[in-house]
Amino acid sequence: MENQTENHEMKRELGLLDATMLVVGSMIGSGIFIVSADITRNVGSAGWLIIIWVLTGVITLMAALSYGELSAMYPKAGGQYIYLRESYNKLVAFLYGWSFFMVIQTGTIAAVGVAFAKFAAYLYEPLGDQNVLYEPGSFKINAAQLVAIVTIILLTWINSRGVKNGKVIQTLLTVIKILSLFGLIIMGLLFAFRSEVWNANWENVFSPFNWNPETQTAVSIGGATLFAAVVSAMVGSLFSSDAWNNVTFIAGEIRNPRKNIGLSLFLGTLIVTVIYVSTNIMYTAVLSMQEIAGAPADRVAVAASQYIFGTAGTLVIAVMIMISTFGCNNGLILSGARVYYTMAQDGLFFKQAARLNKFEVPGWGLWAQCIWASLLCLTGRYGDLLDYVIFVVLIFYILTIGGIFILRRKYPDAERPYKAFGYPVIPALYMICAAVLSGGLLYYKTSTCGWGLVLVLIGIPVYYLSGNDRKS
Repeated sequence: MENQTENHEMKRELGLLDATMLVVGSMIGSGIFIVSADITRNVGSAGWLIIIWVLTGVITLMAALSYGELSAMYPKAGGQYIYLRESYNKLVAFLYGWSFFMVIQTGTIAAVGVAFAKFAAYLYEPLGDQNVLYEPGSFKINAAQLVAIVTIILLTWINSRGVKNGKVIQTLLTVIKILSLFGLIIMGLLFAFRSEVWNANWENVFSPFNWNPETQTAVSIGGATLFAAVVSAMVGSLFSSDAWNNVTFIAGEIRNPRKNIGLSLFLGTLIVTVIYVSTNIMYTAVLSMQEIAGAPADRVAVAASQYIFGTAGTLVIAVMIMISTFGCNNGLILSGARVYYTMAQDGLFFKQAARLNKFEVPGWGLWAQCIWASLLCLTGRYGDLLDYVIFVVLIFYILTIGGIFILRRKYPDAERPYKAFGYPVIPALYMICAAVLSGGLLYYKTSTCGWGLVLVLIGIPVYYLSGNDRKS
């Protein structure tokens, strides 16, 4: 274990650009290249596909604008955990931290790591999940899982050597990611635009239907069935747009945090929303809705790239996704350990996590996160994480934004360098939208979202049995 220090002063190494790149880089992983296939199977038409992405972007922007007030009031490491602690109590904050460590952050890191490995197999097939290396009984360890674990360990090591190292990687890879995606969008619209496909896709633009690629059949939907389809479709788009709040976890290392955190949240989520909507418009210009819905292994971007770049398209997209997922995981790993650091200072996590290493970063928390995320990689199941991660995330987003209303009553005279945009309408509207979505998820996907709820509730006896209720 690295030498520890009791000096709890973090270096403010990150400026507005770095913070914005962390927001963008943490949000853009592999989802935008994949999840449009499932969305299209649920809602069918090009119009509804774009509506899902626009709605996701608007909801995310509403949340980000609301978080600005909280980040300006509490510009400290830990972000959302601190907002919940100050708004409610230590139990609610602990339940967030518990869920964050058990599945929200580590599960996302594992899922993104596995996605990186699967696309690495395009470049070198033995790295794929079909290459089983060890099979004790019914349990299998494949090459893709090990590749994912190696990348997580590598990024953890880099970030354990100081925030500046992680910052350089994050900013560089995110700039490459943004330029690559805009390049893909422009190339698709300019050189692979298929007018007959575009016209067909946008002919019945707002006529939703469920599409079954196996039977090549479409069934028109409406009413409650349409609502269920929209809720199901938004799992993927919300997961692809999540992690925007990670920048709040590293507030202790951002220069002028009262201004830069809120501004980076707005700029980052806006950039990603524009990229996501533009990418899906490009998909509808290059691929028929049937091709989007039936893309092999849901790899919509790969299918589009074959029209854009020809036979080399698969390799181009594989490299893009590897860069995207690597940068995404760097942002997740860099920011996540700051939550455990703050929890430990409150006595709600292992006390070793409350110390900084000689590079003035929470090294113990970084490696604890690394170990658990690596174990989760051994499941190798990207899709299974989506439902209950999003369900749990939405619960805590609702509680956190509700905290704005609570803090306005508790501390009416507190300094608020930035006030939530559109308060109280926009924060309340976000809470309503998120509550409808989470309620729909629990109703329509009980088998997966139910486990997410159980996970949160298990944290309650853990909190009391560990004596946290007696700690000051």
